[in-house]
Amino acid sequence: MRYELYYWPGIPGRGEFVRLALEDADADYIDIAYDTENGLDRVNRGLDFDHNSAAPFAPPYLRAGDIEVSHVANILQFLGPRLRLAPTDEAPQLWWHGLQLTLTDFVAEIHDTHHPLGPGLYYEDQKQEATRRSAVFLEQRLPKFLNYFEQVLAHNPTGDEWLVGDACTTADLSLFHVVRGLRYAFPAAMTQHKHAMARIAALTERVAARPGIARYLDSARRIAFNEDGIFRHYPELDVAR
Repeated sequence: MRYELYYWPGIPGRGEFVRLALEDADADYIDIAYDTENGLDRVNRGLDFDHNSAAPFAPPYLRAGDIEVSHVANILQFLGPRLRLAPTDEAPQLWWHGLQLTLTDFVAEIHDTHHPLGPGLYYEDQKQEATRRSAVFLEQRLPKFLNYFEQVLAHNPTGDEWLVGDACTTADLSLFHVVRGLRYAFPAAMTQHKHAMARIAALTERVAARPGIARYLDSARRIAFNEDGIFRHYPELDVAR
């Protein structure tokens, strides 16, 4: 099956979580905004109820034949079993999906460090609030989330290589992207926490070494982190605690 990924061009954003799964599995897919003529118009058209009676609220969304799925966690719940990046039994699948939802919460909090008043304002219009929000995030929320995933790895009954079971899943790929993004956005703070996240760091190295991911990271398809995406580096916000 050929998959169609609809997401904004120019930023890794939330679409990157889906790309990583597709690239890891060497799946046949089209990144609509880049690979088709008038790609951005096609992304926007899919959000318009005049053209799509089941229009999603926002990208990313994925089309697979007659099926359309929106929201990162929902898309990965759909793709995971099809790409062999998910547990096969029901109980582990629920645990796996719950981890993805926790990562969704984590990503939302990361985004709000630079846009605490909302995306309708420029960063420059909320710098004072962003400074306060980032200070609380780095002191309280960042270590809480990192410690949680470190403990998930430590308490995996099958070993600490992967989050769920003994094989890589989309949750591992997503955690990899979050850690890479945090290292870009908050290098000083992440350096401070490196000794408390040894298992997470090892997981990111394992993911980066997977053949499909390694090829993708070295390709022109990989979009660099920048100050238009979720993970943004503003030095004034990166204060080690």
